[in-house]
Amino acid sequence: MVIVMTENTDRGSMTAERGAPRRLSILGATGSIGLSTLDVVAAEPGRFAIEALTAGRNAAALAELAVRFSARIAVVADPAAYGELRERLVGTGIAAAAGPEAVAAAAARPTDIVLSAIVGFAGLAPSLAALGATRIVALANKETLVSAGPLFMAAARQAGTVVLPVDSEHNAIFQAFETGNADAVAEVIITASGGPFLRTPKADLSAVTRDMALKHPKWSMGPKITIDSATLMNKGLELIEAHRLYPVSVDQLSVLVHPQSVVHGLVRYRDGSLLAELGVPDMRTPIGYCLAWPERRPTMVKPLDLAAIGTLTFEAPDRDRFPCLPLAEAALRRGDGAPCVLNAANEVAVEAFLAGRIGFLDIARTVEATLDAIDGAGGLAEPQSLAAATELDGWARKIAASCL
Repeated sequence: MVIVMTENTDRGSMTAERGAPRRLSILGATGSIGLSTLDVVAAEPGRFAIEALTAGRNAAALAELAVRFSARIAVVADPAAYGELRERLVGTGIAAAAGPEAVAAAAARPTDIVLSAIVGFAGLAPSLAALGATRIVALANKETLVSAGPLFMAAARQAGTVVLPVDSEHNAIFQAFETGNADAVAEVIITASGGPFLRTPKADLSAVTRDMALKHPKWSMGPKITIDSATLMNKGLELIEAHRLYPVSVDQLSVLVHPQSVVHGLVRYRDGSLLAELGVPDMRTPIGYCLAWPERRPTMVKPLDLAAIGTLTFEAPDRDRFPCLPLAEAALRRGDGAPCVLNAANEVAVEAFLAGRIGFLDIARTVEATLDAIDGAGGLAEPQSLAAATELDGWARKIAASCL
C-alpha cells in the first residue's frame, strides 16, 4: 500500500504540531504541479512555511517565487543559471545553489512535506534524498516509481517516510482503496481522458504536429506529460506506478477511457462494489489532499456539478491506434529492468518529437525498438541502487537515440 510507516508511527504523528505551520519543500516549483501547489499554499496564509524551492533552469521565475513565498533556499538544476539566480536573490536573505547535487541536498533538508514534481528520471535522485529527512513525500514524479519503484518503496519503508500519490489517478485510487480489505480488491481501474486524438483516425496520426499534440482537451500540464497523454503512454506509466504502490497483481490493473475526466480512479471489490473518486479536472484537488493529509481541508477548486455535466461516458482504450499503452503493459509484465528502459526510451523519443526531429508515430516505434534491444543485452535486472538505475537509464537512452 502507498502509506509506508515504521511500526510505531500513526496518522496523528504525521501532522505538524497543532498551530505550527507545516514546513514544505517543492521540487519542480516552476512547473504546472509546482505552481498549482503554491496556489494551494497561498490560499491558506500561515499554514505552510516554504523550506526549499527548486527548478530546472528558469532562474527568473524561481527567484520570484522564492521571494514571494519567503523560501529559505532556491536551487536551479542547471549550473549555468546560477549566476542569474544569485543576482536576483541578493539582499533577500534567501540562499541560492545550483546543480543536480544541490537539488538533492535541498530535498534532504528537514521538513514536514516534500512535494516531488520534477519531470522525468531526473526526479529519482531528489525523491530518494528526501526519504528520512521529511515526514511525507507527496510524489508527482511518476518516473521515480516506473524506473526504480521497488528501490524507492523499500527505501521509504526503511526510512519510515509516508509516500502519498499526487497524480490525480493514483490519488483517487488511494482514497478508494480500503487498506484493511486489500484481499477483497478485484480490480484497480485507471481512467484516461483519451487525449486530443481520441477520435482521430489512425491514418491521420502520422500528420500530428507538436502544436496539435500539446492541446489537451481537459488538463493543463507541462509539455512532456501532455505528449504522454496524447500517446496514452501516461496510462501505461500509471499502470506500472499502480503495481508499485498497491498490493495488486498485473492482472488486476486496467485502463478505462473517460473523456469527461470527472472519475479519476476506481477500485472494484469482490462483492461487486465499485468505489470511485470524482472531481473537476484540477490538480489542486489531489495536491490539497496530500498537503492536508490525514485531514481534509477546503480548497479553491469549484465543486463538481454532476447535473451540469449530465453524462459520463466510458470506453475501452484503442491499443492499435495508441501502441504506447500495450508497450508499457508488456514492459510491466516482463519486469526486471524493462520499465526503466521503457521510461528512458520514451523520454528520449518525446524530447525528439517536441524538437521536431521525429514524427508522432515515431515515439512508439522508438520505444519498441529500445525494448527489443533488451534481449540482445542478455536481459537487464531490476535496479537495486540509484547508481544501477542511472546506469540502466543511460544505456536505454543511448539505444533510443540510435533508433531515432
